[in-house]
Amino acid sequence: MRFGFWLPVFGGWLRNVDDEGMEASWDYVRRLAQRAERIGFDLSLVAELNLNDIKGVDAPSLDAWSTAAALAAVTERLELMVAVRPTFHAPALLAKQAANIDRISGGRLSLNVVSSWWATEARKYGVQFDQHDDRYARTSEWLDVVDGMWREPVFSHSGKYYQVEEGILEPKPLRKPRPTLYAGGESPAAKDLISRKCDAWLTHGDPPETIGAKVADMRGRREKLELPPMHFGAAGYAVVRATEEEARQEVLRITDVRQSAKGFANYQDWINNTQLEQRVSMEDYSVSNRGLRSGLVGTPEQVAEKILEFERAGLDLLLLQFSPQLEEMERFAEEVIPLVNGAGVA
Repeated sequence: MRFGFWLPVFGGWLRNVDDEGMEASWDYVRRLAQRAERIGFDLSLVAELNLNDIKGVDAPSLDAWSTAAALAAVTERLELMVAVRPTFHAPALLAKQAANIDRISGGRLSLNVVSSWWATEARKYGVQFDQHDDRYARTSEWLDVVDGMWREPVFSHSGKYYQVEEGILEPKPLRKPRPTLYAGGESPAAKDLISRKCDAWLTHGDPPETIGAKVADMRGRREKLELPPMHFGAAGYAVVRATEEEARQEVLRITDVRQSAKGFANYQDWINNTQLEQRVSMEDYSVSNRGLRSGLVGTPEQVAEKILEFERAGLDLLLLQFSPQLEEMERFAEEVIPLVNGAGVA
């Protein structure tokens, strides 16, 4: 199992807690990333939103791509998975930008391709917002252009959404055959696209048995296409405490919606513009990316056993969230990762 973490570009993950002690600042994310790679984390996902959908649209949020470029220069081992939304980036230009950051990092860049969901944000930034299946059609063509620019000495493309005439991109990315393309989605259009054109599939938090069925489905799609095997990752919010009761009390604290409701309208926007397989709960609202559904709550031994269940279900990457991030990552690295790596649980 590889351990990744979401970079707190929004100042936290809890919609009901205003101040989580991790400000949305370059100083904080730099310190966090540098420490994370020293204590056993393999990857950081840098989310891309121009507005803060967790703390409220008027709250600070960091730009994904400039932050990733800066982190590439001050980290040594950490894979930098940067989210990218095709409607916000012309593909040939993004391919050039990504190749440059990959070079700066020494071959550690990957992309999380996200078909935009937030109509309000797009409108506020003057960006076209396509309907659901149209977004995936655009993303499919966008991926063709990015991949072609990375691979071909001279690349041309004429499609519905993009035109490129004899494009040249040098230097190419260091990572071969290309930077890893991750993507997530639960709709038929998303699963079809990802199985055909990406290297790894990501999903929001769910129990191991649910994840296992999803992994099996995506593996089957991939095998039918006679393409190389995919990698699989899932989100999870971890609460590690000395006792079950302490962990339970922490969950009660962070899911108390009465503390703050600034992000609820943004959350409703997301629900209205996605095609999820399951209904959402107030716990899903309280912690982003359905993190609590993963069940990573309890003693170190209980959390480690749950992680091993995910591994048996077919996952090879966990994208974890913590609050406060730095302190809880230290606890996780000290108390949980050694148990998973040594399989020292009952």
